[in-house]
Amino acid sequence: MTKDAATPDVVSEQSEGRKRRFSLKAYFPIILFVALCAVFAAMSPRFLTFNNAMIVLQQAAVLLTVSLGMTFVIIAGSIDLSVGSIVALTALAAAIFAKDLGVLAVLPAALIGTIAGLVNGLIFAKGKVPSFMVTLGTLVAYRGLVLYFTRGAPVEITNMPFLQTFAGRTDGIPHAAIIVLLIAIAVYIIFNYTVFGREVRAVGGGERVSILTGLKVDRVKLLNFTMLGLLCGLAGTLQSARVYAATAQLGEGLELDVIASVVVGGTPLTGGVGSVQGTILGAFIITILSNGMNMMGVDPYIQNIVKGVVLIGAVFVTIDRKKIGIIK
Repeated sequence: MTKDAATPDVVSEQSEGRKRRFSLKAYFPIILFVALCAVFAAMSPRFLTFNNAMIVLQQAAVLLTVSLGMTFVIIAGSIDLSVGSIVALTALAAAIFAKDLGVLAVLPAALIGTIAGLVNGLIFAKGKVPSFMVTLGTLVAYRGLVLYFTRGAPVEITNMPFLQTFAGRTDGIPHAAIIVLLIAIAVYIIFNYTVFGREVRAVGGGERVSILTGLKVDRVKLLNFTMLGLLCGLAGTLQSARVYAATAQLGEGLELDVIASVVVGGTPLTGGVGSVQGTILGAFIITILSNGMNMMGVDPYIQNIVKGVVLIGAVFVTIDRKKIGIIK
């Protein structure tokens, strides 16, 4: 009798525990965002100014553009470590073609990014090589192409229409922020209102089940990496315009910030679930973290430690341990 009488209470406690964990997982990005803004606003009066807000928007443009594409890849249960190198490669293409094509230099940059993403997708989906290993290899290969063509020297951009379009401002608002807003709207629609968006979630939720139901898993994987490559091409264009040049070091370490943005935004590395709006919030959290620490004069090496701690904390909160089974 005692055991039976206690059963409802135990079940109730377990249910409440699951609700608390769910609430923390769901609202973690918002809580972290508000906490960071509150801390940096208290530490520096310049943080909550219009000028700094526009700086944050411009700083977040490249990170957010790539993170939106990475969201699809991670939700499908894969990873891409080569995004920083693809951004550098496409920035180089934009810098080379800007002299003759001006604003239209974005087209060859986007094309090269798409091809790079397609190569990743083909080796992964058709070659049956783990995405981690594929993109680890192409990270080195694409960076090698940049070094080969630049020989370590920057390629300057002097075409003013190109610079004004992708790095200029109108009424203080960065053009890059407007461009990324349009990209985010397009990606949001694709993810939430198309068959492809549902297929991405299905593959991440259970690839074997997706195959048995007749879903073309390889096609979904291929499109994911190709779309990410395209967005890297657009990000490379924005980054080259922002620094007025393409350099061999451009985009180094970007893949870590991109993965952090997606994970901090509430998308677990186990795949299956996630949201575009969460990634947007995650990208701003990473950008604000860097912006605030720079404003406070925090040592760059300490900044990397803080980012690492935030990423580990985000993974700890968002990871679905039941889905993984055995943690290795």
